[in-house]
Amino acid sequence: MKNLFQAARVLLLDLASTVLFLAIYLLSDNLFLAVGLGMALGITQVSWQLYRKKPVEALQWLSLVLILASGTATFFTHDPRFVMLKPSVIYSIVGVVMLKRGWMNRYLPPEAAPVADVGTTFGYVWAGLMFASAALNIALALTLDAKSWAAAMSAWGIASKIGLFLVQYAVMRMVGRRRRAMAAAVAPT
Repeated sequence: MKNLFQAARVLLLDLASTVLFLAIYLLSDNLFLAVGLGMALGITQVSWQLYRKKPVEALQWLSLVLILASGTATFFTHDPRFVMLKPSVIYSIVGVVMLKRGWMNRYLPPEAAPVADVGTTFGYVWAGLMFASAALNIALALTLDAKSWAAAMSAWGIASKIGLFLVQYAVMRMVGRRRRAMAAAVAPT
């Protein structure tokens, strides 16, 4: 259970700017306040890592660059359709980055080393989720008003990622147990 919370903590930290943006936007209906606070949190997270002399992983840098670029574009365009379609670009870029073999290793605890191949497979499943989310976002952005779109995409974004995370966790534990049992059965006594 400790490993589940450790991995969930890393995932939630990576999603913190997005969660803050969506919460502020849904509560205040102030797009600029929500974007500004999301950008500030992203900068604060990476700055804190650098201050503590901790490594900042490639996906963290990508996340910060995307938050800053999309936030700045939002401030300049004042066009809600741009804001609504922007996540599709972000999901697609993140999906392409997630196609890199082994990117998931950062999220796996040391005890998961025997099932790292399953983690690699799930890395590709995560990429697929990003591409599906990009397509869903386009469909919703072109058919819903901004408030409905924000509610639907925030629900989808959080639920789909937590759901896939839990499925991955359960599958990796199951495969790990089976492999340990098989190794114990063939080990000389």
